[in-house]
Amino acid sequence: MTDMPLVDLEAQARVLSRLVEGVPDSGLTGPTPCPEYAVADLLDHIKGLAIAFRDAARKDLGPTTDTAPEPTGLSLPADWREELPRLLGELAEAWKDPSAWTGMTRAGGVDLPGEIAGAVAADELLIHGWDLARATGQEYVPDEAALRAVHAFLLAAAQEERGEGDIFGPVVPVPDDAPLLHRAVGLSGRDPGWTSPKPS
Repeated sequence: MTDMPLVDLEAQARVLSRLVEGVPDSGLTGPTPCPEYAVADLLDHIKGLAIAFRDAARKDLGPTTDTAPEPTGLSLPADWREELPRLLGELAEAWKDPSAWTGMTRAGGVDLPGEIAGAVAADELLIHGWDLARATGQEYVPDEAALRAVHAFLLAAAQEERGEGDIFGPVVPVPDDAPLLHRAVGLSGRDPGWTSPKPS
């Protein structure tokens, strides 16, 4: 997975920020396409990844980049609707610097080339945007440039052997003529047809 394009993450960060702002308090305990996460946990994960990948872009390595996050909705700040968009904006701004995409950096305790870290950051913004939209019943229109880049990244990742500890689940087959977003979601290991279960 080399020669990843430099992606301006600002537009996709704004899309995700609007989704965050649209989550109702009543939806925080609802399920998400990530089986281990409720909505509040997913929001906390978004907070953690925004900080980690912001600092990875800045090459500001330390506690925020050295360990994988263990999200829990219980640690969401009271002002999360304001805090998360601020952090997402900082992430996008950090990746505007071309030097962020060069050399080595670290995120989640994993050392990796800057261009791969940037691609993973784009993937996190785009796929978790889909997760959050599906979990909370919001419309999702991702940034087209980010979508194309993430699909290419996930397609390359899918061609490599996946094993224990891989950040992506097994590919979910999706028709070749399906929308590009659905194909990207399937490559990430999610079912594009996932909907929130109806209360019994």
